[in-house]
Formats: sequence, C-alpha cells, structure tokens
Amino acid sequence: MSEALTASTVTMSGHGGDEVEAYLAVPVDGASARGSVVVIHHMPGYDTSTKEIVRKFAAHGYAALMPNLYYREAPGASPDDAAAVARANGGVPDERLLGDVAGSAGYLRALPGANGKVGVIGYCSGGRQAFLAACSLPLDAAVDCYGAFIVSPVPEGVPLKVQPIVGLAGNLSCPLLGLFGADDKMPTPAETTELSKALHEAGKPHEFHTYDGAGHAFFAVDRVAYRPEAANDGWQKIWDFYGRYLTS
Repeated sequence: MSEALTASTVTMSGHGGDEVEAYLAVPVDGASARGSVVVIHHMPGYDTSTKEIVRKFAAHGYAALMPNLYYREAPGASPDDAAAVARANGGVPDERLLGDVAGSAGYLRALPGANGKVGVIGYCSGGRQAFLAACSLPLDAAVDCYGAFIVSPVPEGVPLKVQPIVGLAGNLSCPLLGLFGADDKMPTPAETTELSKALHEAGKPHEFHTYDGAGHAFFAVDRVAYRPEAANDGWQKIWDFYGRYLTS
C-alpha cells in the first residue's frame, strides 16, 4: 500500500454520449499494469465520504473512478440537493446507470498503466447497481455492499422506481463478492440467501459474507450505522477479492 496518489474531478462520456462529472484517483507508484475500479455511490450521492473511498482504492494501487450519477439532474448542486432531485425522480434509470458505468470502465481502461481489468463496487442503492452492471457489462470482478431490491420489490414509501433483477443472475459476467449485515432490513438475510441460491443454480462464482451485529451502511464511517469490526473485515475481503481478479 502506498499513499502517494493524485485525485481530481474529470469529465467523462456517459450514457448516450452525455458529458458527466466524475471523481478520479490514481496511485503514483510507477506501476506499468494496474487494475481499475468503478465506484458507484450510495443514494445520498456523490459526496465527500464516497470520494474518500475512491482515494482509498488508489492508496491500495488501483485507479478508481466514481461517476456523478446525479449530475444531469442538478449540475453544480450540492450532493444533498442533487440527491433530493434524484429521489424525487425515482432514482437513476437502470439503462442510464449502465451507460455511465460502461463509460467509466472505458475511461479507466484507457488510462496509462491500466492492465485492462475493471471491477465495480457499490454501496446501498449502488450495491444493486453493481450487481446490475456485472450482469449487463463485461467486467472482471464485482462487489455488492448491502444492495437492496435485487430480489424483492421496492416497498411503499421508498422513493425508487426500480424492479427486482434477480432474474439476471444467469448473465453474471464475473465473480461477485457480497457483504451484508445480519440486522439489515434492505436487504434482509433471507433475500441475500435467495440471491446466493439463484447464482449457485446458474453456476456463477460468488462469495457472500453476512456480519452479525451489523445493519445497513455498516461501512459508513460518518454514520451511526458504522461497525468497525465488520467494516475492517469487509475491506480485507475486498482487497483479497480484487487482488485475485484485477491484478496481472
């Protein structure tokens, strides 16, 4: 691990050729072949805490890029305001999300020193989107951190207009790591068990870990839901997983 890195706001080509703001972090280590990670932010948006995660990947030797999925709704707005607009619109349409992730992966593969391998990771709503991307795009590894509504429909009162996508399990293009909390309600352990069963029946490589005493958002260091023991173990599993599938 090296903490030497560069981080900056860039513009990338997303769904439909739209110019989209994104946050890029790249290690300064002289590596000639490194893996890359597309980071999908949580429902609160393109915020400081998720940018810290992008930099964390760079500190561990990966180029990482996080597209601002709400950029079209509120260019230049604060993350909270942009997230409010996105929620009012029912979230990010799946087709547009896929276009933005595909654009992010293409951007990363074109960077100097890239080895061509790209993973994806998402948190909360981004966990569902990471699974969607892995079932729809050619990727090398995917991590779903407590992504809801993959198996069950959105309950009344939750401002998202998305449908279950467990039926896509047979299309998974790469190994999947799932990290969940035993006390989570979205998704529940029963839902993640059902997803694992669908992947097993489809013959798709995956490993799921569920942490006792942890609920939703246990990785979030700035929230009361943070559970250090679960988060630290989860990060180690991420490094081990990406080390197997994204390094040369």
